Amino acid sequence: MSETGASPLPATPSARSPLFRAEHFVWLTARVLEQRLFAHHFLNGTADPVETALDAYRNEDGGYGHALEPDLRGPVSQPLHTMHALRVLDSIGRCGGQRIERVCRYLTSVSTADGALPAIRPSQRGYPTAPFIPVLDDPPSELLTTGPVVGLLHRNEVWHAWLFRATDFCWQAIDSLEKSHPYEVEAAVAFLDSAPDRPRAEAAADRLGRLVREHRLAALNPDDLTAYPVSAGYAPGEHHFPHDYAKTPSSLARAWFTDDEMTRSLDHLTATQQQDGGWPIRWRQWAPGTALEARPMVTIEALRTLRAHGRPIG
Repeated sequence: MSETGASPLPATPSARSPLFRAEHFVWLTARVLEQRLFAHHFLNGTADPVETALDAYRNEDGGYGHALEPDLRGPVSQPLHTMHALRVLDSIGRCGGQRIERVCRYLTSVSTADGALPAIRPSQRGYPTAPFIPVLDDPPSELLTTGPVVGLLHRNEVWHAWLFRATDFCWQAIDSLEKSHPYEVEAAVAFLDSAPDRPRAEAAADRLGRLVREHRLAALNPDDLTAYPVSAGYAPGEHHFPHDYAKTPSSLARAWFTDDEMTRSLDHLTATQQQDGGWPIRWRQWAPGTALEARPMVTIEALRTLRAHGRPIG
């Protein structure tokens, strides 16, 4: 505390540093939620304002909607929105208590017959939705949605009846993967990094890493991207890199890549910060507003990834 009783101000980022440039971009373009998140992660901001901003997206059923995930518009709760909300709460250390109990009740209510989560429920029909996200009458269980949710609940030592069958689904889905695509692999890693059965998680991650390299799902040489195919349905140039899988050095996915491969990946991430201070989105852009809302999210994630791997950002 200072002599006036106020908390000391955070150090000012170096002029033109990645953090300085990103801060300008966030204040210029971001929603209140991402402004609060940026302040929390990089400017000594507290978690309470983040929770308050997130509450604007919460519905009475315990789920989240209102375009929290920008590619889904409209007010209705959806598993993808709720997954996003849980990631926010996890990142600020607030993934517990009555709020999470309400979320788990929502997850139970929207689960499929095998106890897992679809990505989108039919209630999304009639609201603007990205054309690459299908709205089905009978949506299937998705590792893409279930894996990250189950993983972060385990990481925060949340215990709820819903988790038992959902955990079993994740194991079965990962064990049966013979072909995949980068976002599904990222979801699998999010589960494996926090799954309680560590020996089984390590073995599954080892097999998954071999699949990633065999099918060239990670662009190991950013200077020659033509050597790496883009998965079906992805945007042109929507490559994924080692840092997309191993967001921290402690991730099981870190063992998939050599030090040189990881260095090139992080160099590439640093170099792709754009002139306006933000990082680009790589998936398909289908509406101007959604791209504008998503870029601050991607920018915060890029900075957190670089910092986690020991790269200077400020």
